[in-house]
Amino acid sequence: MRYELYYWPGIQGRGEFVRLALEDAGAAYVDVARRPRGMVAMSRFLESRSVKRPPFAPPFLKAGKLVIGQTANILFFLGPLLGLVPKDDADRLWAHQLQLAIADWVAEVHDAHHPIASSLYYEEQKREAKRRAENFRVERLPKFLSYFEQVLERNGSRALVGNAVSYVDLSLFQMIEGLRYAFPRAMTKQERKYRQLIALHDRVAARPRLVAYLASGRRLPFNQEGIFRHYPELDDQS
Repeated sequence: MRYELYYWPGIQGRGEFVRLALEDAGAAYVDVARRPRGMVAMSRFLESRSVKRPPFAPPFLKAGKLVIGQTANILFFLGPLLGLVPKDDADRLWAHQLQLAIADWVAEVHDAHHPIASSLYYEEQKREAKRRAENFRVERLPKFLSYFEQVLERNGSRALVGNAVSYVDLSLFQMIEGLRYAFPRAMTKQERKYRQLIALHDRVAARPRLVAYLASGRRLPFNQEGIFRHYPELDDQS
């Protein structure tokens, strides 16, 4: 099957978690909005009254006649098809639960720089962002890292779910990559405490298809428009 991924063309954002799964599996897919007139196609789809089950917002995936929205839901659908989750129902649900925890983590990263409203510029909420980012660095970041380190240890330290890399491991890799970009000083301090997570990140980064993807033009760079943004004042460790 050739999948159609719909997401904003200039940022990694939430769509990147889906891209990583598709790329790692070598799946055939089209990144619709990055093609000529792709944004027009995405807008028309979102506005079409003929779509009976419209997604709330990108990312969403078209797979034949199915339209699946929400990152965790897309990965729940793709995991078995791409061989990126164990077949056991309990493991599939556990993977989905972990992915939902990652979705919460992503939201907290975003709110570190936009704590008041996404519709406001960062410069309009800098004071609030500095307070929110401090709380994120000091309390929330180590809480999430500690939780996933514990999950990894209890599963034998090779993968978060089952015995092989799953889409949750790919998403954990993306979280560490993004956090290194957004909070380099905080992550340098934290990584020493969570060596097994970092080892998992490194194993994922060495997977042949991901090596090729990360070196290609398909992998968009982090920037100041996406979820992971680097503002030095928010990474202050003084």
